[in-house]
Amino acid sequence: MFGLSELAVILVVVIVGLAVKKGPELVRSAGKSARILKAEKRAGSEGGAPRVVQGEVIDPGRRPTEPPPS
Repeated sequence: MFGLSELAVILVVVIVGLAVKKGPELVRSAGKSARILKAEKRAGSEGGAPRVVQGEVIDPGRRPTEPPPS
C-alpha cells in the first residue's frame, strides 16, 4: 500500500491545489477586513462619529465571473 512519505506527498499536493484555487479569494477578503479594521481604528482615535465603510455584497449562488443581476 502507501507508506507515510507517500501519504505526506499526496497531502501536500492536495493542500497546494486548494491554496491555488482559494488563495486569491482569501487574500482579497483579508485585505478588505484589514482596511475596515484600520478605518475603525482611525475613527475611534479621532473621537468623532465612526465612518461607514461600504462593503461588497456577494450572492453565494452567483459565480464570480457572472455580471450582477440588474
